[in-house]
Amino acid sequence: MSSSGAQLIAQALHELGVRVIFGLVGIPVVQIAEEAIALGIRFIAFRNEQAASYAATAYGYLTGRPGVCLVVGGPGVLHAMAGIGNASANAFPLLILAGSSETHLVTKGAFQEMDAISLLSPHTKIAVRSSLDSIPQTITNAYRTSWYGRGGTGFVDLPADVIQGEGDHISTRIVPAAPRAAADPAKVKVIAGLLRSAKAPLVVVGKGASYAQAESSIRKLINQTKIPFLPTPMGKGVLPDSHSSNTASARSTALKGADVVIVLGARLNWILHFGEEPKWNANAKIIQVDISAEELGKNNGNAELAVIGDINVVTEQLLAALQGWQYDTSSAYVQALKASTVKNEATAAKSAKVDKIPMTYGRTFDVIKQTLHKLSPPEDGGIVYISEGANTMDISRSVFPVEHPRLRLDAGTYATMGVGLGYAIAAHCAYNLPSPEASSGPKSSHKKIVCLEGDSAFGFSLPEVETMARYGMDILIFVVNNGGVYHGDSSDSDAWLRLQQNSKQGVKGGLRSTSLGWEVGYEKVAEMCGGIGYLVRTPEELARATEEGYKATVPVVINIIIEAGQAKKLEFAWQNSSKKPKKEAKL
Repeated sequence: MSSSGAQLIAQALHELGVRVIFGLVGIPVVQIAEEAIALGIRFIAFRNEQAASYAATAYGYLTGRPGVCLVVGGPGVLHAMAGIGNASANAFPLLILAGSSETHLVTKGAFQEMDAISLLSPHTKIAVRSSLDSIPQTITNAYRTSWYGRGGTGFVDLPADVIQGEGDHISTRIVPAAPRAAADPAKVKVIAGLLRSAKAPLVVVGKGASYAQAESSIRKLINQTKIPFLPTPMGKGVLPDSHSSNTASARSTALKGADVVIVLGARLNWILHFGEEPKWNANAKIIQVDISAEELGKNNGNAELAVIGDINVVTEQLLAALQGWQYDTSSAYVQALKASTVKNEATAAKSAKVDKIPMTYGRTFDVIKQTLHKLSPPEDGGIVYISEGANTMDISRSVFPVEHPRLRLDAGTYATMGVGLGYAIAAHCAYNLPSPEASSGPKSSHKKIVCLEGDSAFGFSLPEVETMARYGMDILIFVVNNGGVYHGDSSDSDAWLRLQQNSKQGVKGGLRSTSLGWEVGYEKVAEMCGGIGYLVRTPEELARATEEGYKATVPVVINIIIEAGQAKKLEFAWQNSSKKPKKEAKL
């Protein structure tokens, strides 16, 4: 019995185990979405393809299998390119399916005609156009290619005549998890010897370790050896933040003092200061363990010691090679780490208690943390944190402890603004919908998805609050509103109005390029689509709104008015840390 192309596409996805599709439909892909729904696949319809593609990338990271995004051709593909770039930079598996004009109309100026294959081939792992007969093959190959090895994007172009045509069903080939590679035993022995003799060893845990679901083996390694570890922002939770060997509060000291470093699933890019001076010890032996051979030896990594392999397997090999050995935690390195931790945590605690109106970032996050921890202690693993925005993301990542893996997402390697609400929807689908793709890790009856959004970051995708409301997602969103990108213009409304007036009149001293609206009512976005909104200015109002918002069964937006920053030069810490050290003048 023949089936329509749309039915064949939906059946191929269902047989691959896909249970959620993110996207935005139109002619001709709406037929694919309807057939998928008929098979029991959940279709989450977004308000913009960009947010849908971001959601699919995060779903791939959280579940360990490719997230699927369905869009129309032409402009739909262009908008979804944002997710393709995000997936590539972060090594997340993503499958993009897009409609296109009829095959016989190519070059004639058909509706939304675009050569998507030529456009996307340089930016994807595979880009292929399907025929009616090749639907199972093309979708299966794109799915597998996006997933195996270093994660990335598989793209399938689906012409309208293929979607609307009729053909016979051919069962999709099962795609098992990729084979796991081990390290050369001789090299493992050398690495173990270096660790045993190191005065200041360090393990860096990246989000690649989290994606690989390697928490069990890595926890055994650290618990057995007592080696200090440093998590990257999304590597938090692979080991508990509360672990005694965690050096996150002494990051600079940890990097500068380490002499032998094992990097598990992280790249030596801007996030880790390229493994170079002045942030790192120039003589440190940096040993990378990565699934991508291209990363090995990059920047200041040691190519001779680097290992290509599955983190789970390689970590188990290291465990065996280090059996019976523990690092001396009375060493000068550990004492320096402890001293730095005490100093930095005292500074953070002081910042959290600054009592003024408008509130500071430190005070804002402290109130939210204390309230959420009473409702859901970190050890329960009942909250997923998503954060984006300059200060909002940078400051909050050290405030909210994470005890389990894959419970924190942020702008990632690409530093992509606008991912927050899409990521939140993906997390809700990954953790709160019954699915064979559900991620391993701590289990609770329901996880609360908490978004910490800068007001600028929130503006990228705020229509997706309606998407959350439509699908009954009880996501809690905090908009940290300082009226600007990074910092606002003024803490005084009259002064801001004068600046605005100067801008209207073209007078010098008007609004800066980083300015946003004064005390914009972002909470009303939730109210207009059936959610709940709160406007808060004080710690007491924030604590009350946080508790009520946590218990709500609809989307909640808490709009927090905080102090605007000083009108100073816009710069970030990573810019300073990546500058080359000045050479000494010759006498």
